[in-house]
Amino acid sequence: MAGNGDDAGGGAAADAPDPLIEREVHGLRAVIDRDLCVGFGDCIEEGPEAFDLDEDGVAVFTTPEHASRSRFVEACASCPVDAITVWEDGVEIVP
Repeated sequence: MAGNGDDAGGGAAADAPDPLIEREVHGLRAVIDRDLCVGFGDCIEEGPEAFDLDEDGVAVFTTPEHASRSRFVEACASCPVDAITVWEDGVEIVP
């Protein structure tokens, strides 16, 4: 939903990428908060098939469906700044 892009900072917010990246993986809803991610890469170490860093040094999903469900959840939980949130059946399980 891009309707809230009109912040006091001017027009730049409207052109900025969505800071939340969301995917449905193994029946789980996973979201990367790009504003929280600082690029430590712990998620990549735990699940290299699921995550990578983009050109800004921020985590993005690659092919998370190639990781096992448990490995994917462990990779999400490994984030030291809790930038990745995972829900199962509407209940937050990570962090």
